[in-house]
Amino acid sequence: MMNRYQNVITFLWSFFLVLGGNGLYALAVKLFLLPAGLVTGGTTGIALAINHGTGFSISLFVLIFNVAMLIAGFLLLGKKFAVTTVVSTFSYPLALGLLDQCLGDLVITQDIFLCTVFSGLGIGLALGIVIRAGASTGGMDIPPLVLNQYFKIPVSVSLYAFDLMILLAQACVNPPEKTLYGILLVMIYTMVLDKLMLVGTTKTEVKIISRRSTQIQEAILHQMDRGVTVLEGETGYLHQQTQVVLSVISNRELPRVEKIIRRIDPECFMVITRVSQVRGRGFSMNKEYR
Repeated sequence: MMNRYQNVITFLWSFFLVLGGNGLYALAVKLFLLPAGLVTGGTTGIALAINHGTGFSISLFVLIFNVAMLIAGFLLLGKKFAVTTVVSTFSYPLALGLLDQCLGDLVITQDIFLCTVFSGLGIGLALGIVIRAGASTGGMDIPPLVLNQYFKIPVSVSLYAFDLMILLAQACVNPPEKTLYGILLVMIYTMVLDKLMLVGTTKTEVKIISRRSTQIQEAILHQMDRGVTVLEGETGYLHQQTQVVLSVISNRELPRVEKIIRRIDPECFMVITRVSQVRGRGFSMNKEYR
């Protein structure tokens, strides 16, 4: 019963995150991308190119295109993929259409550089929220996934290739300056997305080589309540056997760990490395004490 309740809460939380992420995406497009006439990649970029040539509604084109890609994803990638994508398929174009009706011709700034920066920040943040919720944004995310499954082409490679083609298509009908700003926009939201994907997952790895390795192990285990792994090593110059104490801690614990280790052995050799993600007991799973 408790597990079912937790599953429902998790599903609802993910659902609202996907809705919020797509709403933020639509807001960034409406307030900054469209007023500045910026070019971009993805489904929105195709819609902008179609709109420029025919005047066809951007939100309506996005909805039609997303539904078509959803059907293709269902047929080629399976039911599970379609379920996680269906919310984004409809929520983004509907949010964009709703904002267009509510905000009308509202313009916050006409500075193209500010519009580029805030479009990139908003879109990157929105994509990060949706992806971290375990969903897909649909649309042009689907063709790279299909190519990866059937032809083993890396998703990042085909995604950048599609974005480049979409930008070039818009470059034919836009001034070169706007195309350059479009490239900057794609770079900004890509960097923001990459950073957001690592928020809360980065940890610190500490390796210690010391004559007092046993005392250091005990201190980390009992004073920090962190696990340690002991590796066997050999010094390069004297070829003496030594132990390397390895531990992964949170970033905030680093100053305390350093003080504990330096207090035991001020002359120890310590290597500190930032790691992007850690999985296992004590991190992605609950601790077990024996």
